[in-house]
Amino acid sequence: MRDIERGDRTGGFPARIAEDGKLLILAGNPEALKNNIKRLAADEDLYRLKAGSYRIIFRKEERRLLILIIRIGHRREIYLALK
Repeated sequence: MRDIERGDRTGGFPARIAEDGKLLILAGNPEALKNNIKRLAADEDLYRLKAGSYRIIFRKEERRLLILIIRIGHRREIYLALK
C-alpha cells in the first residue's frame, strides 16, 4: 500500500499504470503482453509485467484465466520487497 500512496503524491505510479492500460489488457488477454511478461527466477509461480519504471508482480493460473496481483512498485524496490 505504501507504493501506491507514494505514487499518488508524485503523480507517477497510478497515472502511469492507468495511462498504459496494461492492467486491463492483462485482465482480458495476458497473451497480448507476452513480450513484457517474464517468470521470476526466485519463485516459479510469480511473473512480472513491465509498466514504465514500475513492475507488476502477479501469479497466474493456467487452468483458468486467474491473475492475482501480488505487488506493484518501482523497479528498484519491487524485487527487494519479495525477498
